[in-house]
Amino acid sequence: MRVTMIGSGYVGLVSGACFADFGHDVTCVDKDSTKIDQLNRGVMPIFEPRLDHLVARNVEADRLRFTVDASQAISNSDAVFIGVGTPARATDGHADLSYVYAAAAEIADLIEGFTVIVTKSTVPVGTGDAVEAIIRKRRPDAQFTVVSNPEFLREGAAIRDFQEPDRVVIGGADDPRARQIMLDLYRPLMAQETPILFTSRRTSELTKYAANAFLAMKITFINEIANLCERVEADVQEVSLGIGLDERIGKRFLQAGPGYGGSCFPKDTLALMRTAREAGAPVELIEATVRINDARKQAMADKIVQAMGGVVQGKTIAVLGLTFKPNTDDMRDAPSLDIIPALQAEGARIRAFDPEGMHEAQRHFRNIDYATSATDAIQGADALVILTEWDEFKTIELGKLKMMLSAPIVVDLRNMFSIAEMNRYGIRYFGVGRPQNSRQISNIKDLHDVSC
Repeated sequence: MRVTMIGSGYVGLVSGACFADFGHDVTCVDKDSTKIDQLNRGVMPIFEPRLDHLVARNVEADRLRFTVDASQAISNSDAVFIGVGTPARATDGHADLSYVYAAAAEIADLIEGFTVIVTKSTVPVGTGDAVEAIIRKRRPDAQFTVVSNPEFLREGAAIRDFQEPDRVVIGGADDPRARQIMLDLYRPLMAQETPILFTSRRTSELTKYAANAFLAMKITFINEIANLCERVEADVQEVSLGIGLDERIGKRFLQAGPGYGGSCFPKDTLALMRTAREAGAPVELIEATVRINDARKQAMADKIVQAMGGVVQGKTIAVLGLTFKPNTDDMRDAPSLDIIPALQAEGARIRAFDPEGMHEAQRHFRNIDYATSATDAIQGADALVILTEWDEFKTIELGKLKMMLSAPIVVDLRNMFSIAEMNRYGIRYFGVGRPQNSRQISNIKDLHDVSC
């Protein structure tokens, strides 16, 4: 199949590279000439594990190319995907669809023969109708079908999620030609019996928002339970395991922490709230989720201050992890963006390290010191705070850690370490939803396996 991907950001680039790896002929288009030049030189504009190798392999096989000129690619395509950004509008939190509509107009002018136009971007209910109207108005003679095919990619695991998905949702492929093209695109997944769900277009659009809102709610729920655990001397990790083994609940997204962030959950919950309000069916559970998550960032900053005796003025805090999750350089709505300024407002000096997010962090923070390694960040600090659970942080030797810190205080907002081990080394350890003294859980190998 001949495929054009409009937009070479996170969604477009990963999807385009994976479709090429399925054996399709893919052209990724982007108006950012600098990004296209980087991609043509093999330089990835984002950090995603294995993406550089996937791109290189398919470029070498002549199945994947990058260009700023959409004309030839679109006119020759069986399917044109819209994978542009839909950021939240600053005025009302609703999804900004200007890039989607601009792409639709461009596609309308260039398609030849029957073409499936696919919205891969996360868009509110009814966006496919608007895209169809734009194209029909500009090209009344055109043969096309507008299909919704939302992505369900986790940053840091996006390639696996695309190639081994839980499901594929396709909305609005009522024309038999469109249905066949979509099946052909995903044919490699049929051999592994991946569920392919055909729905109406509006149902597909809402499914994406409903999925992300539910996961955000699940994270917020376990964070609320973590607060309760701290008051009643229970351990949230054992609670997570106890409820997660119930197949009706499931293990994933039950890791307590400093709140959700990233490019999806914050903006998608806001967009769903706005859509629901406009439809006269407010989603009050999601509204509460957003409110609680926003408040949690300040609560985590307060937790750090209290762990340090209630005063951080003039003290140096080592911060490990700045991105919203490991295995990405994405800083969008990362908890660090709220927690670090709150600590600075209390007079703390921040020395930070992140394996992939340092360059991006410099666009967001002022007056913090950037360390060259985790060890460099920790040396001489008055406390250590862990904001992101990068694997390399798990290997820190606790004996050396205590010696490097000026005061043996660790605030672990990702619950990466054993309380018993911290106690054995005489480190004052503060986790999330965990009692200060607790037995070591022994019936699972790695608690992080039960989270997202």
